[in-house]
Amino acid sequence: MIRTFDYQKTFSELEQEIVDVIRRVLHSGSLILGPETESFEQEFAKYIGAKHCIGVTSGTTALHLALTALSIESGDEILTVPNTCVPTVSAVRLAGAEPHFTDVRETDLMMDTDKISESVSSHTRCLLPVHLWGQSVDMNALMSQANLLDIPVIEDCAQACGTTYGGIHAGLFGIAGCFSFYPTKNLGAYGDAGAIVTNDDELADRLRKLRTYGMNQKGQATENGMNARISEIQAAILRVKLKYLPNWLGRRRAIARLYHETINNPNICLPITQKDVVPSYHQFVVRCQNRQKVIDRLSENDIGWAIHYATPIHKMPAFDKNESFPVAEKAAAEILSLPVHEALEDWEVEKVAKVLNSI
Repeated sequence: MIRTFDYQKTFSELEQEIVDVIRRVLHSGSLILGPETESFEQEFAKYIGAKHCIGVTSGTTALHLALTALSIESGDEILTVPNTCVPTVSAVRLAGAEPHFTDVRETDLMMDTDKISESVSSHTRCLLPVHLWGQSVDMNALMSQANLLDIPVIEDCAQACGTTYGGIHAGLFGIAGCFSFYPTKNLGAYGDAGAIVTNDDELADRLRKLRTYGMNQKGQATENGMNARISEIQAAILRVKLKYLPNWLGRRRAIARLYHETINNPNICLPITQKDVVPSYHQFVVRCQNRQKVIDRLSENDIGWAIHYATPIHKMPAFDKNESFPVAEKAAAEILSLPVHEALEDWEVEKVAKVLNSI
């Protein structure tokens, strides 16, 4: 089986290092907010190019805390896109706000920055662009709109670890960038974990309080917070994997190049990368008119596949807006994610291409 995600192949290469750091944590006497967390936060901040990194329990929590730190209130709206994963909008609701949507561009299916000004309202408190699949939103255009409208930006970078726009890492354009280290991500923990990066000193201080019950360094709760701390074991594991991330990203990009070189079926539309973007290829998403036929052929040949995502958020019962976003809705019926991960071998990529070309 050619899998869409296979952590066991990578784990077999790192097993001794992983076991060693877990043992180190267990013998350290510090299981929460200890030296592993502090070191990981410094190392990840350096990798991204940010001044601060705050490790938390998940990417959802990262978004929740970042929005909370903006003092979001009931009745506020957060502008995002409908073709994202549920956690993006779950975090908005958890922060007490309401998600509001704008459509995506036909070319790359990222937030359509031309539609932002017509999509915001007097209740819009934040723009929440999603760097889906390891691609990037047009951040020059988005930040221009945000500055004109005087609305802060929080970036959903859950799928964009390693993605740059104009040489700057995703997550550094707005007031904060939120990352997920869910196991399937480019930098994945062996469990849930996440982080927020920011260059804002005041925001970083508040986020550190919010992740620990709203308490200051004296142990006094100065505001409502929660338990959102990354564990020492996951931080230690992520420190190991962060060392290998540049090579893994290089492999993902090589796989993407091979797909582009070998898939020649005119009925399969390959992903488009916009100018100034260096994608990290968390997913390799193609588009096809008769998707079920393609899925059936892949399955017959023991090739894994996925759909990210089959149902736009505004069509789900919990978030039904009775609105229409034509580009996102059309794309939802066409998109298909092919296998792409650092353990994938060239012959496997070529087999996927051969099957697609035969349809």
